[in-house]
Amino acid sequence: MGSTIGERLPGPTAWAPALVGAHMSDSSPTQPATGGPGGGARLLAGGPVAEAILADVRTRAQRLRTHGVQPSLATILVGDDDASAGYIRIKQKQANELGFASPHAHLPGSATQADLLRVITEFNDDKDVHGLLVQYPIPGHLDYDGALSAMDPDKDVDGMHPVNMGRLALGLAGPLPCTPAGIEALLAHYEIPVAGREVVILGRGATLGRPLAMLLSQKRPTANAAVTVVHTGVPDWGRYTRRAEILVAAAGVPGIVQPEHVMPGATVIGGGVRYSGRRLLPDVDEACATVAGAITPRVGGVGPTTVAMLFRNAISAAERATGHSA
Repeated sequence: MGSTIGERLPGPTAWAPALVGAHMSDSSPTQPATGGPGGGARLLAGGPVAEAILADVRTRAQRLRTHGVQPSLATILVGDDDASAGYIRIKQKQANELGFASPHAHLPGSATQADLLRVITEFNDDKDVHGLLVQYPIPGHLDYDGALSAMDPDKDVDGMHPVNMGRLALGLAGPLPCTPAGIEALLAHYEIPVAGREVVILGRGATLGRPLAMLLSQKRPTANAAVTVVHTGVPDWGRYTRRAEILVAAAGVPGIVQPEHVMPGATVIGGGVRYSGRRLLPDVDEACATVAGAITPRVGGVGPTTVAMLFRNAISAAERATGHSA
């Protein structure tokens, strides 16, 4: 497991052996999804996938500590948004459980762009900090893209720095966008065939649709798909989704994917969500389970794998920075 996800390929990604063990190799095909019309779709829960990823992260963190290195994930919160503060607490708790240090900077909502950039620079320059994230959203008077660009790309655990997006496009090693990487991990974990299959992504956003298309088209057993990206600006986008063997909803439009948009027996991944207050509103209508062969649940699908991949990026960053990759 010395390779890192995002390396030049062929070859499986580093997380693949931990997720699928002997079931996945260049010569052992994956198994199709079960379920479908009349029998109900197979549920693709993200929890077991996240547990497998985090077990690998925990082992790697323990190995680093034997070399006198404590992996660390630094977080920055600007303002007092309750939801954002809650997300930070969740990440800090997970960091503690994995044996990470979790330095944190909390800036007031009145902080200037210069204040934010100063803290980012401090974490960039701190050799004991291996991963870094700025909790989104930040107050409207601040420039999030500017803050992201100021970050050391090797410490960018969200995988969204422009340098890391370029690395992804070129197949170079580096942090990957967490939700796309989590979706690939989820498909691998449940042995959903991807290589050579038709994948349609509904949504072209920079955090999911576009990077996922690049990721799943790369040449390796858990990807290597024929990928189409479609969006709501395309008339009759349903004619594309209805031919998909794997459909990923990434539009951020609640209930946009209905049963009539799904090919019977297809695998459906709900990646896009909106919130109404505290209620999660997914892109995929729950009725799609009557048509799909496999589907992520409304809650607990892609979310857990996204968080797990954040920590996977962090441990990989710590290994690269300290020269202690396995």
